[in-house]
Amino acid sequence: MSTPSRADAVRNRQLALDAATALLAEPDATLTVEVIAKRAGLGSGTIVRAFGGKDALLDAAVAGLLRPVVARAHELSGSDRPEQALRTFLAELMAFQGAHHAAGDNLRGLSAPETTALRGELVTAVEKMLTAAQRHGRVRDDVPLGVLTAVIGESAYAVARSGSPEHIDAFLTVLLDGLRPST
Repeated sequence: MSTPSRADAVRNRQLALDAATALLAEPDATLTVEVIAKRAGLGSGTIVRAFGGKDALLDAAVAGLLRPVVARAHELSGSDRPEQALRTFLAELMAFQGAHHAAGDNLRGLSAPETTALRGELVTAVEKMLTAAQRHGRVRDDVPLGVLTAVIGESAYAVARSGSPEHIDAFLTVLLDGLRPST
């Protein structure tokens, strides 16, 4: 039988998670256990006890950020206007990526099973939007779905990192025009 967490351990875990999440929104932030601990007002050992290490802490922080994005993708994937749903979602995704691009940078090479699972759900939801748009004749079907999602994902990430919100609308217009079937 497991022992319930002490209130201070729960509080410390949340402080560490909040600090990591805040740092993920800062461009060029260094995300080490020491920096996160300092931001949280905790010792490094407290963070290691709470999460087991940096990988688990960053996985939890990024997963917390991604959950609402994935929920929104699922919501939009059921739209009866799939091309508009795709455009709306991609604009929201790029705004999210622009605000949290440190998340992707800092997860490279780390063990992040929760984040990886959520990214898989995100891809599935986008593929559902693309498939629906294909059925409606709004997205070409001569390019494999995996290639479409890869092109969209990588391009959206690059545009989001540009830091220029006016690029988002132009990108979406060019992208969606390019995805339309030729007449």
